[in-house]
Amino acid sequence: MTAATHQPGKSSGIGKIMSVAVIGALYWFTRKKAPKFPKSDTHSAAFADSETDPENFDQTRSAGPDGMRSDARRAWDGVDQAADESFPASDPPSTY
Repeated sequence: MTAATHQPGKSSGIGKIMSVAVIGALYWFTRKKAPKFPKSDTHSAAFADSETDPENFDQTRSAGPDGMRSDARRAWDGVDQAADESFPASDPPSTY
């Protein structure tokens, strides 16, 4: 192909394919994923799904990160576990 036969304003097919691939990758990495289990609006924010019934008189949750509705922000250690098990008791555990 010589410069005389090249038509200005035409782009190559590879450029079009690359632009579609980039747009597809942007969509894939920026989309929001649906949660596995939708959160119930009538349930307290402290409880994990299926932790307790919203109409239950005794609104207590299990100790530890598995009983919490949200994921722990950092690693859960023994002190965190002991503090969570003691709440709302007046005597803190001896692991402090």
